[in-house]
Amino acid sequence: MIELKNLTKRFDRITAVDNMNLTISDGSVVGLVGSNGSGKSTLLRLLSGVYQPDGGEVLVGGKKLFDNPAAKGECYFIPDFPYFYNNSTINSTAFLYRNLYPNWSEEQFNRFCSVFPIKRDAKIINMSKGMQRQAALILALSTCPKYLFLDEIFDGLDPVVRHLLKKILIEQVSEHNMTVIIASHNLRELEDLCDRICLMHKGRMLMERDLDSLRLCFRKVQVAFLEMPLVPNIFEGIDVVNVWQNGNVFNVTIRGTEEDFMPQLNALNPAYVSAMPLTLEEIFISEMEEAGYDVNSIL
Repeated sequence: MIELKNLTKRFDRITAVDNMNLTISDGSVVGLVGSNGSGKSTLLRLLSGVYQPDGGEVLVGGKKLFDNPAAKGECYFIPDFPYFYNNSTINSTAFLYRNLYPNWSEEQFNRFCSVFPIKRDAKIINMSKGMQRQAALILALSTCPKYLFLDEIFDGLDPVVRHLLKKILIEQVSEHNMTVIIASHNLRELEDLCDRICLMHKGRMLMERDLDSLRLCFRKVQVAFLEMPLVPNIFEGIDVVNVWQNGNVFNVTIRGTEEDFMPQLNALNPAYVSAMPLTLEEIFISEMEEAGYDVNSIL
């Protein structure tokens, strides 16, 4: 289990992670999303013991990781830009990792080397961005981590390798109860993989929820009228996130299910009304707008 208790990390005057509290059960796949500079990468470095907290604490498997090599042996962190020495190959790095990680599996190493199309004796630094990520994944998965932290891991991977990675992660979670936390802007990939989503903004956790329940909590609704209803506010009493109007047609994002708002809308005798679930990207945009993120000025 991962526990964050009033976790805080500062860099000079910038608070990258601000008094954060969170609990993540073992065997979960958690997507970490948020605006640029929201603190996602900093949080992953705190979780993996790279950074020491300035306040509060982070416990992974009940242990503090900073300056704790034994606990770090159960974790693996792949940053946005994996680092390798100039002469590093998969084979030479594996030789080092055999002595560093207590759960290293030679069987898994050979298996993943055969699954990913990477030359084991080629210099990793000369590989493309996507191939370097695949090399990092081979080494990470061969350590058989109990906790795997991934930062923008899908960036640079082609569609076939992305599909392969998701399949492998699901397999490792189901067979070995591995916990995976993925920070990514690729919300479509997270939607296929994660069972829980955490939304960060300015170092704080805006929202954390199971993905299935999150999908049920929002609807995009289009409603059209032949004649506008004679009421001061058509959507009064409905939890509206945002509204876009074009004449007698309204496109509305509503927090709730059809049972919550359809009776009220149907009572207004619309010519047409339709409700659909939001995608994860649409939920992200609506929540960021509500948090004060000026989406319109960017888009």
